[in-house]
Amino acid sequence: MRWLSLHRRLERNAGLLIFGILVVSSIGGMVQLLPIATQHAHAAPGLKPYTALELEGRDIYIRESCSTCHTQQIRPLLAEVRRYGPYSRAEEFAYDRPFLWGSKRTGPDLQRIGGRYSDTWHKLHLIDPRSVVPRSIMPSYARLADEPADASTIQARMRALAVLGHPYSTQDIAEAPAALAGRTELDAVIAYLQSLGRAGAGVAQP
Repeated sequence: MRWLSLHRRLERNAGLLIFGILVVSSIGGMVQLLPIATQHAHAAPGLKPYTALELEGRDIYIRESCSTCHTQQIRPLLAEVRRYGPYSRAEEFAYDRPFLWGSKRTGPDLQRIGGRYSDTWHKLHLIDPRSVVPRSIMPSYARLADEPADASTIQARMRALAVLGHPYSTQDIAEAPAALAGRTELDAVIAYLQSLGRAGAGVAQP
């Protein structure tokens, strides 16, 4: 009877009802967020942070909105595993900020693209997609071959990621501009694509 009486009071008192909703919502939020805030990301065995060239390529990939048409998340479904390779695991994305899982596949998933094709293949594909995939509807990115990789901000980006837990050493950061010297944006994107999913490709699936 006490609970019934309290329930009736809540229904009749809008302020008390709002307060109760806020209390319950806060508890629910803490139950969900506290474990996430206190746990540490565990990287997959063999996973390394992106090199300076790969990191530059990733930023160009984001800039060009490649994740609009390509996912980087192989779901644990038989058809997907057969087509793309071992399904994605959370620890493979420990050094991805932001995540580029995507939700729409106008083109194929790229999670296991690293090492599947040669650098030359990727270069031809990015410059003229239909030269290697006749039915491709991907636009040409030939202009990236004429743009030098931007080394002016790479150290600042790596320092920021180091603060967030990426294991970049002082030497890694110091050598970053030299790693981009003489390289084009096309080189950087290819380096990024070749890095995708290689650490998790050999992980045994349960």
